Amino acid sequence: MKKKLELKTLQAKELEKIHLATMNVLEQTGVKVSNPKVLELLGDAGARIDKQRVRIPCEMVEDALKKAPSHLTLGKRNGQQALTLAGNKGWFGPSVDCVDYLVPQTMERRRFRLKDCRVTATILDAMPHYSWGMTFGIASDVPPEIADRMVIKEVFQYCEKPLVFCCKDINSLKDIYEMAIILSGSEKKFLQAPSVILLADPISPLVHPDEVVEKMIFCAEKGIPQIGFGAPQAGSTAPATLAGTIVQGSAESLSGLVISQLICPGTPFIYGAFPTIMDMRTTVFSYGAPEMSLMSSAMAQLAQFYCLPSFGTAGCSDAKLPDSQAAAEATFSCYSSALSGVNLIHDCGLLDHGSLASPAYMVLVHEVIRMINQYVRGIEVNEETLALEIIEQVGPGGHFITEEHTLKHFKEVWYSKLFDRTIYETWQKQGGMSFDERLREQTLGYLEHRSGELSKEKRNELDRMAKCWQR
Repeated sequence: MKKKLELKTLQAKELEKIHLATMNVLEQTGVKVSNPKVLELLGDAGARIDKQRVRIPCEMVEDALKKAPSHLTLGKRNGQQALTLAGNKGWFGPSVDCVDYLVPQTMERRRFRLKDCRVTATILDAMPHYSWGMTFGIASDVPPEIADRMVIKEVFQYCEKPLVFCCKDINSLKDIYEMAIILSGSEKKFLQAPSVILLADPISPLVHPDEVVEKMIFCAEKGIPQIGFGAPQAGSTAPATLAGTIVQGSAESLSGLVISQLICPGTPFIYGAFPTIMDMRTTVFSYGAPEMSLMSSAMAQLAQFYCLPSFGTAGCSDAKLPDSQAAAEATFSCYSSALSGVNLIHDCGLLDHGSLASPAYMVLVHEVIRMINQYVRGIEVNEETLALEIIEQVGPGGHFITEEHTLKHFKEVWYSKLFDRTIYETWQKQGGMSFDERLREQTLGYLEHRSGELSKEKRNELDRMAKCWQR
């Protein structure tokens, strides 16, 4: 079997130093937890509790790592198995919770609305190199108390793929879980291949808020996978050094792992962090900085060191449009994440440092991912591909165009409908479309896609739930 190309950001000694530093932070500095139930569990298991400061010894982390699954199979909305998180296999997915929306027909920027979920979810469902998705936007035209549930209901209706989500509170989480059970068919079927995964964000530096811990408890009890994914910002909510930010991000995630395994040993947990820099000129949390990709790569290597599934970031940009800057930043980060072996790679298609959802940019990034997936496959070397027989047969001065060997293998090359390779005269005869025009045309074409239909019974159940929320 051909081995996937890999990137190792950290040498073995550096990896060990970061691990030991992470254990030091957990044992000496600790994390803040205020949930009484979890504080009691942590204290009984051997943590040192000083009011809300919890110091976690290395032995507790090692015990949690032994209990947590090293791989995780996720399902489509109907419970059918979709993908498995293990080793260094990467799966790309689009973005989460944007405030604004870039209308693909006109490139107008406005607030995200509920109807926009149909567009983003349809594109997600249509594009094969997006294997899972997120909830895309915060619906500004829905009461904030129920906006998260309404958005997820829309995504469920127009996309069959696994869904990572955030939610406002425990009531939202319970309703989202109920929708997932309705669509998968039963709790048993859901547990075999969960279709939803909670993004359980600690607050940097080193805080597990009550509302997040409450959701972690519910997920652990119900078997809903959860992602421990802080967002340490170098120079702001984390040390200014990259290694220090990685250590803090790792400590935040591993402390969440310990909590999840104390609540329910064996509960699925995905490790990671969104470490980036604070741009000191603008104070933004950068989504396009090369340091973000470098630290995300290191986090993926740590996940493999801990034998945990991983969550990371790529395919996003600080640009305001799907322009040259956006394409360059997406290509760089997707390439880094794919080579690093991040399992779930999120934020593809997200612009303006996390605030803007763009269907057109989703399409552009998908084409970048197609290209990168072709590259990381590497070069297969065997008797057939070395082609000695056909080289001998054609000989000096011949050509290979009409050979059976060429017919057999030429489709293995990457071909794009978005990136143009025609000669200038042909390009002119075909209309001389610019890249932006081709991107718009392809984006609108994807909107014709239709996912598998939900049964009338299941649609009625979701509508019934939505009416209850609105009341």
